[in-house]
Amino acid sequence: MKQFWLNLAPTNLSSQVLIRLSVGLIFLTQGILKYTDPNWGVIRFTKIGFPFPDFTAHFVGTFEVICGFLVIIGLFTRLANIPLLLINLTAIATTKVPELSRPTQGFWFMVSDGRTDFALLTGILFLLVVGAGKVSLDWKLSTRKHSS
Repeated sequence: MKQFWLNLAPTNLSSQVLIRLSVGLIFLTQGILKYTDPNWGVIRFTKIGFPFPDFTAHFVGTFEVICGFLVIIGLFTRLANIPLLLINLTAIATTKVPELSRPTQGFWFMVSDGRTDFALLTGILFLLVVGAGKVSLDWKLSTRKHSS
């Protein structure tokens, strides 16, 4: 029985794919929401105080959709994670950090409310460091380039 569980241990291969899927799908769906639901797009960006919220929400949504898709398929993964990192850090700075100074919220509220943002941050950093892995278009392109 012990051997069975050892064989089920995750490999780096499956870990990279799962992290790519979680980061990519979250950004892809959030980007689509910025176009389809004003509460997640223009209205939210207006409440946060971004200038030109209509343009800004759709600009950010476009990057989320494109870069999220690239991360899912593993194409230009490290490059695609750079805008996602900037979007994620901006989201933390504009929506989570202000919760620290609100009397009814504070640190533990911010930690709980920001759990997705913080999990995404670690996933993005992981992909920036290790890349997309062997099950990706990045890997196929790099092995094709080296074999010719």
